[in-house]
Parts: sequence; structure tokens; C-alpha cells
Amino acid sequence: MSQPKVIVLRTAGTNCDQETVHAWELAGAVPQRVHVRELIDRPNLLDEFAILTIPGGFSYGDDISAGKILAGQMIHHLADALERFIASGRLVLGICNGFQVLVKAGLLPGPLGNGADAGRQAVTLTQNDSARFEDRWICLRTGPKETPFLPADRILQMPIAHAEGKLVARDETVRRELQAQGRIALTYCNSEGKPGPYPINPNGSECDIAGLTDATGRVLGLMPHPERHVHATQHPLWTRRKATAGGNVAALDAEADGRVIFECAVRTAKQI
Repeated sequence: MSQPKVIVLRTAGTNCDQETVHAWELAGAVPQRVHVRELIDRPNLLDEFAILTIPGGFSYGDDISAGKILAGQMIHHLADALERFIASGRLVLGICNGFQVLVKAGLLPGPLGNGADAGRQAVTLTQNDSARFEDRWICLRTGPKETPFLPADRILQMPIAHAEGKLVARDETVRRELQAQGRIALTYCNSEGKPGPYPINPNGSECDIAGLTDATGRVLGLMPHPERHVHATQHPLWTRRKATAGGNVAALDAEADGRVIFECAVRTAKQI
């Protein structure tokens, strides 16, 4: 597959779909924005794509709770199509509101086993400890093993923008299994890769979790916005970085941390 096709799902309130399309294009994919109603009417449309993306925003105004209504649509209308899509080895990415959707649809963290599931939702994303919308740049650390979306043990910088980003596990058994099974894809950290209190952990997430994967690593959800750091000029310190790089902004663009996720996914999709 020379250029993987990516479906970028949108609905009322989605507002990061265009930026996500741009990020996929930079990574060498062929993205297409599709409204959820079109996908519900034609579930087999998923078969044409290698990657499903649920972008950030405020789907349905985050009524009830963030991502809950879109998650309900996916459960009730697209469960079979999504199950086939994931079972075939293709990729799913949920960004911010998309992460909330994947969690509340039960696609993340996926079955944990060892009694940690008990047929109930294992984790949720709820209101930040600060009780306000957090809009800031943060550092993230990737896990110790390379995944379809992420390199191993790397520190990345991206912005966050959410009010319900605190990840909470149902109980200690779930927290233990998330760690033991390597489901924690990203954690909040400082610039040296060490965890810390607010604002290093901007929302109070348990275990400093910023992103989760399923057992295969092919379904990833994260609260930060990688699509908002695909160009050097998007970073708040870009002018200082430009000076350090001798004015070569193009070289800095190639190192923009958000690109890492999209480029890793494209490389993986080409092997499917």
C-alpha cells in the first residue's frame, strides 16, 4: 500500500477534523472526512480504509459527558463494522474527544482479562482536578516498547485542550493490569521525562496516563493534540528553536513531535 487511506470521522461539534486531515497528508496518507451519519448508512465504507481517526472537538456539544453520544452511536450502529475493522489488523486513532469516544464505546483499553473486566467499563475520562478547561503545552513520555503509533521511550511535546481529561480506573485491579499489560501508551512528564504534580500532570490522571492502547497496540487514544504540533511554528518557543537551528525552519518542521504519531501509523499501515 503506497499511500494508506484514512477515514476522519466527524459529526456535529467536531472541530479538529481539518487539522487532522492536514497532519495525515504530511505523513503521506490519503485522508477523507466522513460524517458519522454516512458511515452509519454505509458501514461497509470502513472496508476501504486502513486507518480510522476520531478527531478532537466537542462532539454533540459534549452533552451528557464528553464523547458519550458519539460513543453511543458507534456502539449501537457500528459495532460489527468496527469489530471487523480492528480484527483485520487495521489502525484506530482517537484524539482528545476521540479518546473519550473510544473509552466510552468500550474500545479502550479493551479486554484486560484476569478478572479486571467483569463486563463493565474499565476506565473513564472525567473532569480535570482543576475544575476548569486546561489549554497548555505539556511533555509526554512514550512507553518502553515501540508500538504501531509510537517509538519507544521518547519525550514529546504537544498541546492539550480539554475539560474532561482525567483518566480514572474502576479499581486497583484495572490500574495494575493496565501497567502489567503495557496498555499505558503515554504518560505526562516534565522535560526530563519524570512525572510530577499539576501542571506537569495537567488533569490529575491516575498513573499520569495521557494515552492508552488496546492489547495489540493498533488502537490508540490520547488526550493531547498531535495534529497541533506538525509544524515548527506551532511550538511556543519556535523562534528560539529557529535560532538554535541556524534559521532552518524546514528542518525543524521534520522534527515537530506531533508528526511522530502520524508517520509511525503510516509506516505500520503500509505493512498491512
